[in-house]
Amino acid sequence: MKYHPYFHRGKKTFIGTPQWTIDKLYISPFTAKRRYDEDGEVHYDKIERNLNPSGIHVLDHYVRRLTEGKDDLTEFCNTYGLWDEDWSVFLFIMSGMDSRAFLRAYQLRLADDLLRYTDLPFKEVGMRSGLGSHTNLCLVLRKHYGQSPSQRRSFLRQKNDLGRYVL
Repeated sequence: MKYHPYFHRGKKTFIGTPQWTIDKLYISPFTAKRRYDEDGEVHYDKIERNLNPSGIHVLDHYVRRLTEGKDDLTEFCNTYGLWDEDWSVFLFIMSGMDSRAFLRAYQLRLADDLLRYTDLPFKEVGMRSGLGSHTNLCLVLRKHYGQSPSQRRSFLRQKNDLGRYVL
């Protein structure tokens, strides 16, 4: 099926399957993963992170910035001589989401990983995920999940998750 947007009642709608999803483009913030040896001792092995998940230079640069918590779209677009709307259309064609929806989905995924696998203070989770302050993190999580950061952490975390990864 061809990838193309169409407008239905003034709203952009995506036809077909997007080439890239957040899961395919997501770059984990973690650098090492815990493992236990045969004696039960804990070791951490380096994670080989794919910093170029799409192979498209500009798209990979964008998701690397998001992984670092940098969400200034205007600054990013200026680097490449793009208009914000040009980037939004490009993301829509590639992912089925405009730039705001893509950014929010990526930030939520990053915040979820940080909440699940670390004990970072909520303020730091907000900053590292690009969601901003503790207050903004609370507002966004309440809006999207109906949960506070502590509730979201409890909901996501499973046995032995804490310390499974190292930043």
